[in-house]
Amino acid sequence: MTKLTHLDESGAARMVDVGAKAETARKAVATGRIRMSPEALAAIRDGDVPKGDVFAAARIAGIMAAKKTGELIPLCHPLSLDAVTVNFTFEEGAVRATSTASLTGKTGIEMEAMTATSIALLTIYDMAKAIDKGMVIEGVRLLAKSGGKSGDWHAPEE
Repeated sequence: MTKLTHLDESGAARMVDVGAKAETARKAVATGRIRMSPEALAAIRDGDVPKGDVFAAARIAGIMAAKKTGELIPLCHPLSLDAVTVNFTFEEGAVRATSTASLTGKTGIEMEAMTATSIALLTIYDMAKAIDKGMVIEGVRLLAKSGGKSGDWHAPEE
């Protein structure tokens, strides 16, 4: 079994010491989707949601969340991000959010990309819940990461 890096010898939680690691260019891409009613989807597509521009709010929320990941997830390092993007696409009965985060640093960026995606999707829910309270957020996952000691990784095709 792989040694868990966030546990010390006695099994207590710890923050991993990355002080001796080399800085490398790192990038991660995460995705997820929110299923919703045809009415909610049409309102978002037509810009007819009472709270305003759904994608503008969700994009800003995702970027802000990526910047705060180290404050939200207890053992994550606070990172100085180079860039974060959050994009949206319409699918059959859903909206997909895809976030990309990058930096040059000593530790990974995967959690920032997944946090950006998760909060962007939660913001879409918040913006459109007056139309559809039954929306479902699903499939938040890492698609790819590059950089660092472990190198490149890509999710298997679904």
